Amino acid sequence: MTVTEAAPKPPAPVRRTGDVVFSGLARAAGITILVALAGVAVFLTIEGFPAVTAPASAMGGKSGIVLYVWPLLFGTLLAALLAMIIATPLAIGVALVISHFAPRKLSRTLGYLIDLLAAVPSVVYGLWGINFLAPRMVGLYEWLEENLGFLPFFTGPASSTGRTILTASLVLAVMALPIITAITREIFAQTPVLHQEAALALGATRWEMIRMTVFPYGRSGMVSATMLGLGRALGETMAVAMVLSATGVISFNLISSTNPSTIAANIALQFGEASGLKVNVLIFSGLVLFVVTFIVNFLGRAIAGRGYKGESR
Repeated sequence: MTVTEAAPKPPAPVRRTGDVVFSGLARAAGITILVALAGVAVFLTIEGFPAVTAPASAMGGKSGIVLYVWPLLFGTLLAALLAMIIATPLAIGVALVISHFAPRKLSRTLGYLIDLLAAVPSVVYGLWGINFLAPRMVGLYEWLEENLGFLPFFTGPASSTGRTILTASLVLAVMALPIITAITREIFAQTPVLHQEAALALGATRWEMIRMTVFPYGRSGMVSATMLGLGRALGETMAVAMVLSATGVISFNLISSTNPSTIAANIALQFGEASGLKVNVLIFSGLVLFVVTFIVNFLGRAIAGRGYKGESR
């Protein structure tokens, strides 16, 4: 009778000093971000809670905090949604041109120019919007009122200055364009070459190849890029504050001088002169913007994660 010997245990993996240091730094960075995020949430909650019982004098005559925040939240969501409707298809088209259509030298130059847009300060976009874009939009707004005035979006009267929610949305779209374009073009460029060549070998046109291989592969990346651009649009302050002629109303009229304001722009314009409970009211509106941004990013991450799972199958 022979006794079988136990198989020797594999040696424990050797952990290099660099791996240990890098792992510790990465873990510390992640924890620091979570702590900072929690700190911001706690601060906004504590400082914004007194606004729940604040008098109407601290809320611009509004009888409740909901009536004060809701028009600002409406304007924030409306401007960001319009910006994404304009920027997303344009950014995806530019990304496709850079990654699949333009010659290499031209695509590299276009990529640099698009990336350069992300480095332009918000104030510069605001100056461009108020001094260049807004006056040139007046004629278009008058045409929209005359020809499409039966729609609630263009009922008018058209603004004589061009400082409308639609102009502010155009500025936000230009600001979000480089973020969406940069991410989507990198995703498109990583599409497996074999998949693209197989589609072309089977007789697909360039557009059919992109529709059947590039878009399915980059679906989750496009969603993530759009959500990042939406986050930029939701939190933008100075450009909107400079361009938008806000009156604090709720209106779907996009070409009138009577426009809803946004949370970030309202805080920037009002905080310098605020005192007492009015500061708490502004902080509470900041808390609402914080929650909305968190929800948008969470949903975007969930959609992107579902796309990654589908690709792995």
